[in-house]
Amino acid sequence: MQNLTTQAQILPTTGSIDTSIGRLAFEGGYPTFESVVKLYDELDFQRAVQTYLWAIPLVSFAAWQEAYETVFGQQDGDLVLTTSFRDKLGLLTANATTPYVIGFLNLQRTGPLVIDYPKGQTAGGILDFWQRPITDMGLTGPDRGTGGKYLVIAAGQEVPQDAEGYWVVQSPTNNLFHAFRVLSTEPQEAEALTASYQVYSYAQRENPRKTQIIPAADKPWSGWPASNMDYWRLLAKMLNEEPVHERDRMMVAMLKPLGIEKGRPFQPDARQQKILEQAAIVGEATARCLSYAKRQPEAHIWPGTQWKNAVLLEANQETENHTALDERIAWFYEAVTLTAGMTTKTPGMGQQYIGIQKDKDGDWLQGDNNYSLRVPPHVPVKQFWSITLYDTETRCFIDTPHNIAGVDSRGDLIQNADGSIDLYFGPTAPLGQETNWAPTVPGRGWFAYFRFYAPTEPYFDRTWSLSDIEKVI
Repeated sequence: MQNLTTQAQILPTTGSIDTSIGRLAFEGGYPTFESVVKLYDELDFQRAVQTYLWAIPLVSFAAWQEAYETVFGQQDGDLVLTTSFRDKLGLLTANATTPYVIGFLNLQRTGPLVIDYPKGQTAGGILDFWQRPITDMGLTGPDRGTGGKYLVIAAGQEVPQDAEGYWVVQSPTNNLFHAFRVLSTEPQEAEALTASYQVYSYAQRENPRKTQIIPAADKPWSGWPASNMDYWRLLAKMLNEEPVHERDRMMVAMLKPLGIEKGRPFQPDARQQKILEQAAIVGEATARCLSYAKRQPEAHIWPGTQWKNAVLLEANQETENHTALDERIAWFYEAVTLTAGMTTKTPGMGQQYIGIQKDKDGDWLQGDNNYSLRVPPHVPVKQFWSITLYDTETRCFIDTPHNIAGVDSRGDLIQNADGSIDLYFGPTAPLGQETNWAPTVPGRGWFAYFRFYAPTEPYFDRTWSLSDIEKVI
């Protein structure tokens, strides 16, 4: 038998070796005390970065929920109404023209919950706290626009025996996101439908608390998680409020040496805090890389252009053989929520989002410069299209006194003779092109989403395409 000590090995029996994390030393095959400390610190740092990335959709919702509760006083079942540019400044990659009616709740606080959904032209839905859809409501839900009662049950809760006449849906998480929007353009109908939306505990169904629709009223707020210890505080909070799913058990195990453990308060020591602070910085930097510099071949929508698919995963976040990890990080770093309507490949249905971060020359889009984009005629949509600009750091509207986030095809746009439209982006509007312009801020990078509402076949077969955004000299 060959003596194991004579086999070739990389690590020295006694001595040191240079590695990407510095020099490691050994004595008789054992790592020295200094190397043990270095290796554990590196191990915990690597795990912290990976768990930061894994938790982005969960912590993003937690930060949004906390903002709604502290800034607007939203309670379980209430909704916050955001309509204006200023209302939406705290919301990741919001649509500039769509009013949002959104709320959060916790089924452990409420018990089984009833959503009394109004009849009419509406679109609504419920997502769990990993931002996976549970059910649509309204025209695309089981009620098909006829309205009715939904009974929402958390894991471990039982369906009441006397619950009849409900659409029963079960949530894998205790915390929920629920939202809807009115599709009617009649203000009185929209107001009546909004007032008819009621959410209450099943146990209080005989005398339910009235749902409050809280106007955002231009209050300043932030719905994105900070890349500091507050990120880990929210993650620890969510782990104590939510069940651990089978797919996440290994990730949760990585958090234990970092002071984040289910059933225990979050009280990291000085070493853990230092590692978590640095990991949050590297974690967010990595998320920006995955989001703004996508490397998946399928991200490229039109070869030779800078446009990329913004959504590279299905609504359930799964593939045949694995959970969509990098794709999930990329989307939920820069956006919130994902539904089947945003991933459908059926012409004339749903929406498609494409994003751009670089100009024609491959340079990052910067707020100091002036740019133009020509939108060819016959944009392949049954409804409308829009382009919206976002701040690279906040992923929200670019905050300017103009209160303009982008350009919408339903606006009074100036067209060229062939039906194409020239759009402009920069600190100041070109003279006479104000309706075709969206502002940027010097010193800050930006990116854009081009949204297709009810995209048609030429979008999917790629016979219609956009050119790149070009710098105007």
